[in-house]
Amino acid sequence: MSKLQGEDNLTDRNGILAKVRLDFKGNGKPGRLLFGGKPSDKAAEEAREQQIAIFRNIPLHGVQIMDIDVSTEVYSVSDDLTGANIAYAPLLLTIRADGLENIVRFIAREDFRKIEIMDPAFVTLSHYEIERLLFKVYEETMECRSRLERKYNLK
Repeated sequence: MSKLQGEDNLTDRNGILAKVRLDFKGNGKPGRLLFGGKPSDKAAEEAREQQIAIFRNIPLHGVQIMDIDVSTEVYSVSDDLTGANIAYAPLLLTIRADGLENIVRFIAREDFRKIEIMDPAFVTLSHYEIERLLFKVYEETMECRSRLERKYNLK
């Protein structure tokens, strides 16, 4: 049994409160003649909006989404190899997870940028929980690899 230590006492009922930052990449499409193009910043915003709809409407086992913050502006960086500008739309999720293994699905994402554990201050794991956490990391890694293989084999 894991012990989650907050400021007041030991508890395992409240779970883990964390802020996760995801930056969604916008792949702009050049237009044909004068119409039909989509700038990369608009594509990034659309990708972020699609993910927000998913987070709001599809429940995640062991995870409760407390807040979705989209106040951070879309930003662009220049790709060193191609010279193209790539836009990213940040999203800050405040989540409460039953355990560390439920947070792995967020940090295994391609668009993951940062995580901040807000509560509890300390976590103590048993051998069984460490094994379960490591197995979840393995599962997410294999799923990510499978997605990449499907993505590049289909094109």
